[in-house]
Amino acid sequence: MREVAFDDVVNAVKNMIITTATNLPEDTYDALKEAMEKEKSPVAQEVIRQLLENADIARNEKRPLCQDTGLAVFFVKVGADVKIVGGLLKDAINKGTELGYTEGYLRASTCEPFSRANLKDTVGYNLPAIIHFDIVEGDKIEIEYAAKGGGSENVSRARVLPPAAGKEGVIEFVKECISDAGGNPCPPITVGIGIGGTFEKAAISSKHALFRDLETTNPDPEMDALEKTILEEVNNLGIGAMGMGGTKTALAVHIESNPCHIASLPVSVNVQCHSSRHTHITI
Repeated sequence: MREVAFDDVVNAVKNMIITTATNLPEDTYDALKEAMEKEKSPVAQEVIRQLLENADIARNEKRPLCQDTGLAVFFVKVGADVKIVGGLLKDAINKGTELGYTEGYLRASTCEPFSRANLKDTVGYNLPAIIHFDIVEGDKIEIEYAAKGGGSENVSRARVLPPAAGKEGVIEFVKECISDAGGNPCPPITVGIGIGGTFEKAAISSKHALFRDLETTNPDPEMDALEKTILEEVNNLGIGAMGMGGTKTALAVHIESNPCHIASLPVSVNVQCHSSRHTHITI
């Protein structure tokens, strides 16, 4: 049984939050550059150029990419042969989150749903983190982190379609979601789609799909083809960068598919803005 110190997890999580807030991932940066080169609208092309300039300034000056520094979302794979010494893994991730947001001078965005009272002085600074755990083989801990801002999260949707809707129903639902969203999620966006499972499984899968590197293809040929079709359909909507019109509304469409009940076809769409702040570490 491999042992990992509680404080080692805390520090790793803190550092990944601080770094991710100011450094746009290379896959996203490269995808934006390619989008700028291929964009047919001069206005949208200039908008993307400014987004890249913003990313350069954030990286060089160690300032947040966006004023909305989001809620902390984690997908954590825990090896069956690893043990946290000195506390619980969940507590370590939450402590690292709080330190990352405070020491990184990032905005505290969690609040009580109805009073809208900020929870930084009661529950904790930008706590609790949203954590999805999975137990796997091995003695490592894999942590995927993303900062999910309100603009992109607010336009995300889930629906249970009738099985007869099929792929065409999924395509139309995604187009409906992105069309209704317009410029609100700050495109060019990444579109995560969860298909199958149950209502909540589809929603979680659509969010996890956003973590996949943009230059990768879906290992399932059928889903890969569907991703390409939906990406073309979404970009044909003409929303463009920051809603200014253009041919590059989305940088990528990523799908995670799961078996589902014979009577239902759950589908979820989770959107990430151009400031796609995500990273992955292994402890």
